[in-house]
Amino acid sequence: MNPILFFAADPEGGGGFASLFFLIAIFVIFYFFIIRPQSKKQKEISRKVSEMQKGDKIITSGGVVGKLVSSDEESALLEVDEGVKIRFMKNAIVDVNPEKGQSA
Repeated sequence: MNPILFFAADPEGGGGFASLFFLIAIFVIFYFFIIRPQSKKQKEISRKVSEMQKGDKIITSGGVVGKLVSSDEESALLEVDEGVKIRFMKNAIVDVNPEKGQSA
């Protein structure tokens, strides 16, 4: 086989390299616009949950808003109304707002 013809472009216009380039470009765009921001957000939530203190305003994945009363390794006790306390698993917490703890 002639080496020059081996690397010559396909006479029928097949774009194997172009298809591969677009597939890689789509993956890169997907990574920078979806995967990377979501992982940054998840790391920020994990950091906030590990640093939360008594009195912080907590929002759970179920939409419950309350003030943190206490927490242990796996769970957190929230006061959702005066005298009403609910225990949640820490992985159900989606936001911690320490500045807004007084209004909960």
